[in-house]
Amino acid sequence: MINSTEASEQKVIVLKLNDKEYSISVKHVTAIEKMLHITRVPNVPAFIKGVTNLRGVIIPIVDLKNRFGIGNADYTDRTRIIIVSYKNMTVGMIVDEANDVLDIPESLIEPCPDVAGAAPPEFIEGVANLEKRLVLLLNLENIVTPLSLRDGMYGA
Repeated sequence: MINSTEASEQKVIVLKLNDKEYSISVKHVTAIEKMLHITRVPNVPAFIKGVTNLRGVIIPIVDLKNRFGIGNADYTDRTRIIIVSYKNMTVGMIVDEANDVLDIPESLIEPCPDVAGAAPPEFIEGVANLEKRLVLLLNLENIVTPLSLRDGMYGA
């Protein structure tokens, strides 16, 4: 049985890109890894860095900064690859940091205003206004679905 507080909260992983905080629902996150060896793949858009073999599964790796058009990932000891599964697709996303889990009350989630230096609006589901921090909620469907990857891969 779900109580009312569970139904009105989202549990998310908080990640950073260029000092801005974004989040992904924990229900889609299967792993958070330190940087892995990435094998380049020809004829893919710049935001797809290649593929990696994670425990016997080949996974495409996306540079989230490049995908959002806000730069390229600088690899440091804090850089992480967040492995997400969404609608039968598994993708790794390179982020600057991923080190926080939050329960965000639904009542604090608002439509996303245009935030300078943040991801384009189609990649943002909303924003959570938490006391002294704003956390942008990512729209995984627009980030990882084949349709959204296709626009770069096939020049459509």
